Amino acid sequence: MSSNHGKPPSCQPPAPHVPVAVFPYDVDPVQFALNLEYNEAEFFLHGAYGQGLDQIAPGMAMGGPPPVGARKANLDEKTLPVIKEFALQEVGHIRAIKRTVGGIPRPRIDLSADNFARVMDQAFGYRLNPPFDPYANSLNFLLACYVIPYLGINGYVGTNPMIDGYKTKELVAGLLGVEAGQDAVFRALLFERRGEAVPPYNITVAEFTDRVSALRNRLGRCGVKDEGLTVPRELGAEGAICTNVLSADRDSLSYARTPAQLLGILYLTGDERKPGGFYPEGANGKIARSFLGK
Repeated sequence: MSSNHGKPPSCQPPAPHVPVAVFPYDVDPVQFALNLEYNEAEFFLHGAYGQGLDQIAPGMAMGGPPPVGARKANLDEKTLPVIKEFALQEVGHIRAIKRTVGGIPRPRIDLSADNFARVMDQAFGYRLNPPFDPYANSLNFLLACYVIPYLGINGYVGTNPMIDGYKTKELVAGLLGVEAGQDAVFRALLFERRGEAVPPYNITVAEFTDRVSALRNRLGRCGVKDEGLTVPRELGAEGAICTNVLSADRDSLSYARTPAQLLGILYLTGDERKPGGFYPEGANGKIARSFLGK
């Protein structure tokens, strides 16, 4: 029997190996993540509630301009509560980052149907007719959710080796856990419908995810760090399965991307120095703005 029997449990984490909460060099990489957190928060909030950060959490955006084109989506009873929950979680993420490392103003974010249509057109290599509208129905909205949140996972996996403060590591681990959970829910919901044709295009859900993942790989310029809902058997878990509910490498570990790779994808230009796409005026923070001066 344990010698601790009868004693109250210890509720405090063990002392950190490096007793510094936040190192100065932790700040910029973690603040960079706010660009994606703002994006997700605004997309989910508007899609579920028809309102954004300025209404739900006034002052959280630190005076940054409101998003372009975001609006309430036509979500069914199964999808709506999921998006509502995830939307409010993103508010908490922004607050936690600001509390730990300080904040940056929300950049101008283009969440218009036209911008998502450009993403899908670029993914397929031709113009979809009619243009893809993420707000039209639940399936379209879930496919649009496939576009951005996964990049947050890549970013946090890439950020973790760059930081050392115990509070910063605690923050990034907590953010990564929930972002990965959100992405898993999106992928699972889409996986259930992978063989369905997305109306009116006669293109399956699985092909949409394949095309979006291939686009992100092209724009990221650093090999395969992205996979759709199905893969060739040799690329599946242990080279033994074609299903791909979770995107992961040969050891089933999450892929990492650098800020430059993420910006190339988010700008839809493949170049961290050329804004566009979701951030027509560029992302904010020292890291993102440093590329714009080159």
